[in-house]
Amino acid sequence: MKTLSVLPLTDMEMTAEEQQQVEEQVERLLSGQGSEVTVCDVGLEQSKPATLRKNVTYIVCAVIFNEKEEVLMVQEAKPDCYKQWYLPAGRVEVGESLEEAMKREVKEEAGFESEPVTLLLIQEQGPQWIRFIFLAKVTGGSLKSLSAADQESLQASWWDRQSELQLRGRDILRLIESGLKYRLSPCHPVTLPLDLSCRHVVQRLMLVFVGAEEHIWVLLIRAPEPHLPTAAAVRTHAVTWAANMVVQEAMQSAYYDHDVNTLGVLSLQHNGRQNGKTDGVCFNTLVALTPDHVQRDEDGRKVEWTPTGQPPRVEHPRYVWHEVQKQTLREKLLEKTRNAALVPIHSLY
Repeated sequence: MKTLSVLPLTDMEMTAEEQQQVEEQVERLLSGQGSEVTVCDVGLEQSKPATLRKNVTYIVCAVIFNEKEEVLMVQEAKPDCYKQWYLPAGRVEVGESLEEAMKREVKEEAGFESEPVTLLLIQEQGPQWIRFIFLAKVTGGSLKSLSAADQESLQASWWDRQSELQLRGRDILRLIESGLKYRLSPCHPVTLPLDLSCRHVVQRLMLVFVGAEEHIWVLLIRAPEPHLPTAAAVRTHAVTWAANMVVQEAMQSAYYDHDVNTLGVLSLQHNGRQNGKTDGVCFNTLVALTPDHVQRDEDGRKVEWTPTGQPPRVEHPRYVWHEVQKQTLREKLLEKTRNAALVPIHSLY
């Protein structure tokens, strides 16, 4: 069987117009925008279309404060956590957007009308369980009292975070702390879900390599036109493992000598109107590929390592590194990479 030698693609194989279009796509994502997912480049054969109540569960959770910095809590009515306290939270129902689900849960459990302010963070256990935590504000309604107790909750109350309260889970303390920190000093731009449909749970990667003298490269898929890679999440791994799948395919020899670090979410796309057809989520993420400073040979022994200042060689013919040319875009990318002022996405695996 004949073995084909694979040569790395270069910017020279991209026209000036293609390079400009790529940089415009990067600019859009950096500004919090998105675009329809028309193709999934990696992992589609290991993924099934997302379908609520079948193979994916989305949870929404609201962190809401009053003027005294007390946090809104609800007392559970469910038998397994009866009378314990938690943040307003619950499952997204078929046909709902994430924001609609959050508003409904706050209304049902706490009695208030509300509006989301921003996503605070995202937690996941693979594509089958994802929790979206919103910082939100009250816009109307009244605090739910015991006289209005139902299957959704017994009552709601404002908690000063000092008084003793029997919590359903201490995991919410981190979420409350994130909300307080954001109110004091926003650590990322306001980020709310974009109403763009997606069939699978995918990660669109702005995968960058920062080299010498602040040069920065972005990894692209070459065809049908140069674009940022999109990879499907697989059930056996964290959602962000999709970035590792791309790097393994693009530069297999260099994979174990580099760290693949998802810095955060630039924007998030979800529609949810058609069950089984638009239940997916697209996470537009910034991912940094950085050399592992402890290099080892095939026997596991440490070897001398000298940084080259260049991205690792692309070995798969459909990938290409693009060196960002536009000065202002390069500065924005470098700043985002260093400061990671993005919505965090945390794996609970």
